[in-house]
Amino acid sequence: MKLQQYSDQDLVKLYLTGNEAVLEELLRRHKSKIYTSIYLLVKDQYLAEDIFQDAFIKVINTLRSGRYNEEGKFLPWVMRIAHNLVIDYFRREKRGPVITSADGTDVFNMLQFHEESAEDRILREQTHFDLRAMIHLLPDDQKEVLIMRHYADLSFKEIADLTDVSINTALGRMRYALSNLRKMMKVKEIS
Repeated sequence: MKLQQYSDQDLVKLYLTGNEAVLEELLRRHKSKIYTSIYLLVKDQYLAEDIFQDAFIKVINTLRSGRYNEEGKFLPWVMRIAHNLVIDYFRREKRGPVITSADGTDVFNMLQFHEESAEDRILREQTHFDLRAMIHLLPDDQKEVLIMRHYADLSFKEIADLTDVSINTALGRMRYALSNLRKMMKVKEIS
């Protein structure tokens, strides 16, 4: 049987009837997106792998216990579990996320296509430092939406599902985050 042809919903049904192999297909389909969203928030490969594994253990336990609410929304459900595990981690550690790209580099260390002078480099580094500091000053709900949208590349629908708010609330939080960043940049005179 070609598992790639089945929907997530169908694969979950097959898993619930005892077909353990379908779990591997669900993992293959969604691992990259789930792992990347975790990694972008925790900025640590090993921690991201641990949280990813914890998320799938929770998924398996929930499926096996019959508590999975079948709505045909497997990926958003798993993303919510992973997101909650990240939040739990930060609560325990009492620290904020660091923003990185999918390959693990600091998003503020952008590629330069020309030789930059020492002055340009210092100015760029200071600007990135200031922007990072400003992002960390945003209220948590605004910072969270900004990171999920721009660095995890999630849609506003996915963000709304993960944060348990309406799409309009997610959009509003992004609008406020950008507005607040603009105000802070104006005060700091950063272009």
